[in-house]
Amino acid sequence: MNTKNFVNFHVLMSHSPSCLNRDDANMQKTAVFGGMTRVRISSQSLKRAMRRPPETGRNYWAEHLGDPSFRTRSLEKAKAELVEALGDEFDQNLIEEAATRFVRTVKSAEDAGGETEETATAGDEAAEEGKVTEKQLAVAPWVNNEIREICRILKEVKAQGLSNEEREKALKRVGKTEGKGKDKRKLTEADCLNDALNDKIGKRLKESAELIRCAIGDALDIALFGRMATSGLMTSVDGAMAVAHVITTHAVEPQDVDWFTAVDDLTEGSGDKGAGHLNTQQFSAGVFYRYASLNLKQLQVNLGLVGDMKAAETPESRARALEIAKHLFHMLATIVPSAMQGRHAAFNPADFAIVSFSDQPISLANAFEAPIQRGHNGGYLIPSMVGLADYWRRLNSAYGLNETAAAFRFGEEPWENEKKKPWPEKLPAFDTLAALESWIARDGQG
Repeated sequence: MNTKNFVNFHVLMSHSPSCLNRDDANMQKTAVFGGMTRVRISSQSLKRAMRRPPETGRNYWAEHLGDPSFRTRSLEKAKAELVEALGDEFDQNLIEEAATRFVRTVKSAEDAGGETEETATAGDEAAEEGKVTEKQLAVAPWVNNEIREICRILKEVKAQGLSNEEREKALKRVGKTEGKGKDKRKLTEADCLNDALNDKIGKRLKESAELIRCAIGDALDIALFGRMATSGLMTSVDGAMAVAHVITTHAVEPQDVDWFTAVDDLTEGSGDKGAGHLNTQQFSAGVFYRYASLNLKQLQVNLGLVGDMKAAETPESRARALEIAKHLFHMLATIVPSAMQGRHAAFNPADFAIVSFSDQPISLANAFEAPIQRGHNGGYLIPSMVGLADYWRRLNSAYGLNETAAAFRFGEEPWENEKKKPWPEKLPAFDTLAALESWIARDGQG
């Protein structure tokens, strides 16, 4: 079994004129690298395109990696989504309580539907004016299975109820005063029993934290890209995959501007010659370098296949991680963000890729720190391929990385018109994407 823990993906993709990622000013995203401006596609844009492709066309992620999580700022919208998914298994009120507990710390069954100190809105003035406000949560991934597990625990504890000992202990608080100011109240028998049951539920949920965490196993996007949580039962997850911002291998000044109009068909007959709408939009073309690194051990931990990072992986757990790595490479080589594609149709797959098994994450971006210059054939693609392969060779030699690597390329031999050293001996090349995918699944063997 291969002992190298990281899979590094290096992909070159030449995009025809397009505007695949824009900033808040509706301008094409850029970055300065090597002192020169490059067109950029953010890592967030690329990851979202992978896990949630356009509704039209093939959904590769769903086909091979299952349904991803869903993300929302709205607790109410999250509840509606969960009721739709789990309504056949659990009562609506139970699902909504589970969702509330997932992101909030509540002290009683009555509080479960209300706000707490942790989640109180900043809209006090609006509340005083009688306006309805809704807490906006941090945008974080939700997984149906996590809520399913919480619902199961809630249902089980509520069906079990309080033991005689727990009831007696709870009823000793009847008549006592609790709270301050307008929240001050004298505890009734119902208050005490509700509080006791809620405390029992909270204790059981705390004891079941690992079961709830393991329920994310089917949502591979969280296992891969991670999740940061700040409250409630939602757990933070260290992502197994790091994805870099995509940049062009050469300098690009995105000064090409599309001046476009929309003609109002129903005003032409009245003699109105003007457009119903006109605007401008930047666009450009270039060869883009995509880089991502996958921590195989972290992925196995996140999926619950091994206990922790110190535990030994098994042939079965590593095989599962490699199968996922194969599909990730396929998407990195074929998935394109959907922005402005109705106008530009820059649906360009990868032209070249290097995949390596390594002891550490290794980016090859510095192959393009000095911007690639046009080659003998007038384009940037062949020189970019040459530069990437040669930089991989020099880096491995200088640092003794001893990576196990292979490439995917098709078409013209990249060295044919370039005055460079011959193709690296330790970098076998496949002429089909499927062949390199199979090589990944075989742990770099064969």
